[in-house]
Amino acid sequence: MKFLLMMHMSPAVWESLTEDQRNEASESGEMVETKAIAEAGVTKTVRVREGKVEATTGPLVESETFLCGYYLVDVADEERAIELAALIPDAKHTAIEVRPVLYEAKA
Repeated sequence: MKFLLMMHMSPAVWESLTEDQRNEASESGEMVETKAIAEAGVTKTVRVREGKVEATTGPLVESETFLCGYYLVDVADEERAIELAALIPDAKHTAIEVRPVLYEAKA
């Protein structure tokens, strides 16, 4: 089963981590891929209202933390996905969202 482990963090937390702490969750071999994304200040939020495209700078929700990236893992079950999520440093400071992947397409 594949799960997306979404990381929400504060930039200060990331800067305080060692390289080993940043990579701990990827050592088991169950990680399919990981992506880090830019901080929230460079986000463009796009809405279509009455047929017009509106693009604003900034995240959908203002917060001290932001979605900073994800791990895609292929594991036996949700319990294992939760165990891996707990290894990600952000779990100790903010939270990790664990969601099953329902659909996957290759480009």
